Amino acid sequence: MDTKNGFTITNRDHVLRAWQNSTELVRDYQAYAHELEADNEELSKLFSAFAEDEAAHAAKLLDVLRGYEK
Repeated sequence: MDTKNGFTITNRDHVLRAWQNSTELVRDYQAYAHELEADNEELSKLFSAFAEDEAAHAAKLLDVLRGYEK
């Protein structure tokens, strides 16, 4: 746990924020891949791969987050 400015930030809070960040990155990488499809296929594929990797991270974080809800 971390206490800052009178607020207690729990492990669940950290996991929630990390999951939110990961899901946002998935959307960003997918958007970049789509935008670059016509201009640069290699870069588009790279961003698509990043989106898949980040989606795996988000899924793992969601599993951890669900554990806090039990």
